[in-house]
Amino acid sequence: MTLTGQIKRQAREIGFDLVGIAQAGPAQSHARYVDWLARGYHGAMGYLARPEAVARRADLRALLPGARSIVVVAMNYYQPPPPAPPPPRGGGVGVGVVARYAWGDDYHEIITGKLRQLAAFIKAEVGQAVAHKICVDTSAVLEREWAMRAGLGWIGKNAHLIAPQVGSWLALGELLLDLELDDDPPFSADRCGKCAQCVEACPTRCLLPDRALDASRCISYLTIELRGDIPADLHPLIGDRVFGCDACQEVCPWNRFARPTKEPAFAPRHATLDLRELATMSDEMFRARSAHTAIRRAGREGLARNAAVVAANIQVRDQDAL
Repeated sequence: MTLTGQIKRQAREIGFDLVGIAQAGPAQSHARYVDWLARGYHGAMGYLARPEAVARRADLRALLPGARSIVVVAMNYYQPPPPAPPPPRGGGVGVGVVARYAWGDDYHEIITGKLRQLAAFIKAEVGQAVAHKICVDTSAVLEREWAMRAGLGWIGKNAHLIAPQVGSWLALGELLLDLELDDDPPFSADRCGKCAQCVEACPTRCLLPDRALDASRCISYLTIELRGDIPADLHPLIGDRVFGCDACQEVCPWNRFARPTKEPAFAPRHATLDLRELATMSDEMFRARSAHTAIRRAGREGLARNAAVVAANIQVRDQDAL
């Protein structure tokens, strides 16, 4: 078996659901990314528009000089909804819904740990040190493009990578290497067709006709990345979502192929969050409850803000139901 074949086999044995390889080099979608920034769709995420960050996204070799290949991996995090939680104690205000990717352990830690295992395997197989860099979401990599170029799937109208075998409930990671590996054919087909269910289902209409995502209106941005107040006109559209949003994935026809993840670390622990607890928890309690979870990204103040918005939406909904 070639080294490329060994790497792919090991990646699957480690626990990755999908793995593909592309030649490292310039990003083909960089100009589109620059245009996306110019249109202000990144909202208050100024770190995305910093000149050095924009420049690094232009070519993978800016992240790892001498990089020759990129191994792109994906993990399925899908879980069916758990049983409804019991009513809050003492007649509380209710619970808020959490996006599926944050139900269990933090995917950044899970994927990083597995990519470290893969890098150690490659070093052992090659018999010498191999220059590499691990990237999981927070690095300056246009990762959906590279996943497509590595043959994993296509970028759907919901702005997610969609793999025909498993759907879009995927977390991505990358391993840059200074090794020359065999490339996979890029996934060039667009299998969304005329379907626009995700666009129609988006509560805030942040999925645009040209396939751009106006992140400044996305509920995931509003409840996780945004610091400060959520615009009042968007409050009702958030509904009961206290951390993230899965609306565009829940309606995607390709997700009929989704199967529950095999990764134990994704087991649901935070499918919902108690709104009263979020509104009153101390910094110490927040650190303890959010340890090793993606929920920590929103911060204690952000979650308290989200809880207030969701509690008000639930109150209006219950009043309308009377």
